[in-house]
Amino acid sequence: MTRSFKDIIAWQKSYEYCLKVYEVSSSFPDFEKFGLRSQFTRAAVSIPANIAEGYKKLSRADKLRFFNISQGSIEECRCYNILSKDLGYISEESFFLLEDKLNAASTFLNLYIDGVMKNAAVN
Repeated sequence: MTRSFKDIIAWQKSYEYCLKVYEVSSSFPDFEKFGLRSQFTRAAVSIPANIAEGYKKLSRADKLRFFNISQGSIEECRCYNILSKDLGYISEESFFLLEDKLNAASTFLNLYIDGVMKNAAVN
């Protein structure tokens, strides 16, 4: 049993991804400040934020709804990863690093969701 959302590996991995998105997107062109960069960081923040919010929900259905929002944000970020690479805003190396971090977050979130769905104790 966890004591805090910070104990959830999916949150830890998605938070690491979020920090990396902020780092790599800081070099995007200035004209992307309110475009791709803003959308990318917003989606990246949504992943750990919704895991944290869902963690404290009392019902399984509420928890799963927030975790599903995180899953949607993961897929949104996949698109932004590809777009950032194809526009030449990030290197191949940064692209693969982001993909690896995102895949880890996704894998652990899916495992956590499976555990919530199967376990009577939802925290």
